[in-house]
Amino acid sequence: MSDRITVEELAELMKTAAGVTVAPQDLEQSYDSGFEALGIDSLGLLGIVGELENRHGTPMPPDAERCKTPRQFLDLVNTTLMAGA
Repeated sequence: MSDRITVEELAELMKTAAGVTVAPQDLEQSYDSGFEALGIDSLGLLGIVGELENRHGTPMPPDAERCKTPRQFLDLVNTTLMAGA
């Protein structure tokens, strides 16, 4: 398992944990758009955080569920995962 979350993995997590399908290339184009614009609400983001914690065995920082954009989320999560690697 990688110590970084890719855009592709985030798109897959959005589908499995939040029920929202977004193609990775569309997610990259919306990197700085709000999660709401992609159809992800706070509960969906909480589900994504929980799934990441289960997959990686690493607690995510509380701020992860409050990130507003995919870029903020990936930067925070990847920093956390790399620190724990």
